[in-house]
Amino acid sequence: MSLVGDSSKWVNHSYEVSLELERLNSYLKDSETGQRGYLITKDSTFLQPYLLAKPKIENSFSKVKKYTKNNPLQEQNLRKLEFFINKRQNYLSLTMHLAQGRPLNDVYLKTKLFTGKQTMDSIRKQIDEMILTEKRLLQERELNYSDTVKVTPVFVYLTLLVTLLLIAISYLRISKDVEKLKLSNSRLALLNESNNLAENVGSFGSWELNLHTHEYCMSDNVFRLLGFKPQGFYASQENFLKYVHPEDQSVYKEAVAKMINNANLPPFTYRIIRKDKKIRYFRTTGRIVTNKLSDKILIGTYGDVTDEVLASLSLEQQNIELEASNKELIAFNYAASHDLQEPLRKIQTFVSRLSEKESANLSDTGKEFMVRINSSVERMRILIEDLLQYSRTTKTEKVFEEIDLNDLLENAKVEMAQFIEDKKAKIQSQDLPQLKVIPFQIQQLFINLINNSLKYSKSDTTPDIKISCKRVTASEEEKIPKSTKDKFYKITFKDNGIGFEQEYAEKIFVLFNRLHNKNEYEGTGIGLAICKKIVENHKGFIFATAKPNIGATFTIYLPENDVK
Repeated sequence: MSLVGDSSKWVNHSYEVSLELERLNSYLKDSETGQRGYLITKDSTFLQPYLLAKPKIENSFSKVKKYTKNNPLQEQNLRKLEFFINKRQNYLSLTMHLAQGRPLNDVYLKTKLFTGKQTMDSIRKQIDEMILTEKRLLQERELNYSDTVKVTPVFVYLTLLVTLLLIAISYLRISKDVEKLKLSNSRLALLNESNNLAENVGSFGSWELNLHTHEYCMSDNVFRLLGFKPQGFYASQENFLKYVHPEDQSVYKEAVAKMINNANLPPFTYRIIRKDKKIRYFRTTGRIVTNKLSDKILIGTYGDVTDEVLASLSLEQQNIELEASNKELIAFNYAASHDLQEPLRKIQTFVSRLSEKESANLSDTGKEFMVRINSSVERMRILIEDLLQYSRTTKTEKVFEEIDLNDLLENAKVEMAQFIEDKKAKIQSQDLPQLKVIPFQIQQLFINLINNSLKYSKSDTTPDIKISCKRVTASEEEKIPKSTKDKFYKITFKDNGIGFEQEYAEKIFVLFNRLHNKNEYEGTGIGLAICKKIVENHKGFIFATAKPNIGATFTIYLPENDVK
């Protein structure tokens, strides 16, 4: 139907343009007639048509301009017409002025009148051209209108068929949407039941508060947690606050007020008094969301965390007791170790005096017993010192400092200088990094590893200890757990000593564990346990590999992210 309407509209438009052009031509003729009458009679009465025609010409021209808008050909013709009309109007005004002081047979006046006549002829010609153009357009539009009228019934039927098809498709889609909606409702109901079950099992409930309407609602399990049946009382903030412990009500109010201002409620714990007067611990969290109606909704959960809180309080008490016990144990260990050293020193003194003064009076068996006593006392002294060192490694406050490990290695060599000289050992080391460590512990680690290599060296071979270092990643090293920090420094101590069977690689780090008889090699079985504890204090790892009569390699991994 719009095609018919458009065709009819353009036909009417062509008629309107043609009619307005004829009207414009008539106004111009009226203006010219009034001028001619005035020139002949000099009677100003004839000027009336001339004066009235001028605004009519302007109005008519404006209408034509409006009608021919968006028509390039007619707009071009209109610009020419506007030029001729302005020129004609100017000559009319000029000849009217000249006629007041000159006779009609004046040559100059005749020239201007003739020019005006030529301009008027050009106007008529231009108007005729525009009317002819509109007639051609009218013929084309009438032809289009006729064709459109013929096509319209077919178009209407096609439109009707398309409409019916769209209605059918819409019906099918609406039916599918209804089925989807039913399915969604079914799933939503299932989710609600699942949520209710989860709330019951997890001992929590949900709530929401509309900050615009102040409507407040709670899930059924919130009522159960308070000792009521579902919806056992009117849900409101005021009614819930009645069950908050009086000492915790100010904390609860302050937390909710902060959430309204900050749009987020960090979890906080408080006490509630149930209907049966039992005190329980609740934990609440929440946040603000905006619905499709732009209403701000405060949503959150209430959870019964009584068991967790009581367990935490019990754990805190146990930690306090454990800390006190550890302090007592440290004090006992320190006192016992020092108290044990005093009688040992006296035994050593008495044995020494006895050997010096009564040696001649002792039998060979007595002298042998004296040697054994002295040896046992020395082993006891070393054992006590090692125990003190292990205790210090375990319990001392862990103060980390940034330090060059090369300096700690040199200090360790100085402390072991006599043993190194006695064994005529060779120690080669690569450049070590600067790390944030506990200095005395890392130095003790180096001392124990060097001492271990020297102690278990071959009697017929010069001890050769090689210390190397490189940066590695956890993914490159099979022994490092992949869940640990990524970057490490790998420091290795490799010797050419007696080695050991690889099956004992983990046992050697166990406290008091020895692979050799005390008569074969000195030691207490504590040194490597201290090494393991020191490395663990630095969140690192230590491993050992060895082959009998070939040597042993101790590998240490220290995290790189402690490096500055």
